[in-house]
Amino acid sequence: MENGAVYNDTTEPEAKAPRRLPFNCTLRNLWGWRLPAKVVQAIFSFVAVVCEEIVEDCSTCSGLYFFEFISCSAFLLSLLILCVYCTDLYESLGKDKVQKL
Repeated sequence: MENGAVYNDTTEPEAKAPRRLPFNCTLRNLWGWRLPAKVVQAIFSFVAVVCEEIVEDCSTCSGLYFFEFISCSAFLLSLLILCVYCTDLYESLGKDKVQKL
């Protein structure tokens, strides 16, 4: 008796995994104009932090400290948004939880 007639291939071929960029990054959640906009936002906020750190002397520093806080917060939050949307963290948290954040 031949086993070929009784036993057929029952498994489906493996589906191709989505193409991954380095560091397990995927771009399926942040596509189109949104990705360049977030990258430009991160770059501009980093430039603002660097420009603020260049200032050595100031007569009234309260405005400078406020600008430092805002620019540093914007830089860190834009990096956080890029990390959440460009990694598998978006799927593991869930779309509704990410939108609430």
